[in-house]
Amino acid sequence: MSAVEAEAGRLKEEADEPGWEVDPDDEWGVAVITTVGRQLKLRREAAGMRAAEFGRAVGYGEDMVYKIEGGKRIPRQEFLDRADEVLDAGGLLSAAWEDVKKVRYPKTVRDIAKLEARAVEIGVYVCNSISGLLQTPEHARTLFRAAQPPYSASDVERMVAARMERRTVFERDPAPSISFVLEEATVQREVGGTMVWRQQLERLLEVGRLHNVTLQVMPTRTEAHPGVDGRIEVLKFADGTAVGRSDGAFNGRPTSDPKQLRILELRYSTIRAQAFSPRESLAFIEQLLLGET
Repeated sequence: MSAVEAEAGRLKEEADEPGWEVDPDDEWGVAVITTVGRQLKLRREAAGMRAAEFGRAVGYGEDMVYKIEGGKRIPRQEFLDRADEVLDAGGLLSAAWEDVKKVRYPKTVRDIAKLEARAVEIGVYVCNSISGLLQTPEHARTLFRAAQPPYSASDVERMVAARMERRTVFERDPAPSISFVLEEATVQREVGGTMVWRQQLERLLEVGRLHNVTLQVMPTRTEAHPGVDGRIEVLKFADGTAVGRSDGAFNGRPTSDPKQLRILELRYSTIRAQAFSPRESLAFIEQLLLGET
């Protein structure tokens, strides 16, 4: 086999890896990726390059080039940067990343992130896992890999990146007031092994010590509380409006109805009252790290 044939084989094997699938139900995402793909194809053809030749120049397989140009795959930033160089696009293809990066995550995640970016108060209780806002990349990756049916490796990395992107809520200025209530069992579960678990506990302590964050642990040995049905989230905005959702109410759909929001706030406040205090909660996590519980 010649060196050229070997190189073509390597690109073909890698062709399905460097990119993300476009959700066909995400109309805005499809429009953005289709437009970028069309511009890429026009510039490639104007340069007189065949897809296979262009693919070799940027390090991608021919089939991946066609998928990106056809709006079927979301290009990564390094692809657009390399394409800009090869096609001498003067930075126009690289600049497309500003639009692409906004749609690289699932629509549901983008919608949640938009709400979190506006909120002045955020309250979160999760029954069966640690809140995604609090997870380390390794913890999140382990959870996604455990899903059945399994996600592809590319989808796992996409979802981990999306979850980590939401953590910018902690960097906002002015900072929102954020409260979390975690079940004791979720804190004690060694997701990903001892090292990953310890890193997750350290992350909980780091966030829990922020001046605008209140973190509480709900002890397992306690009476029934309003959160046993699952997640409760309440987000409040500067204009006085709010949105909330609960797995055990209103079919799990977000609601802005004042009456339903009062119900969610009552449930969340009751949960917080039954949980360890913030000081007790951080002490409990510290004891876990020291192996004293």
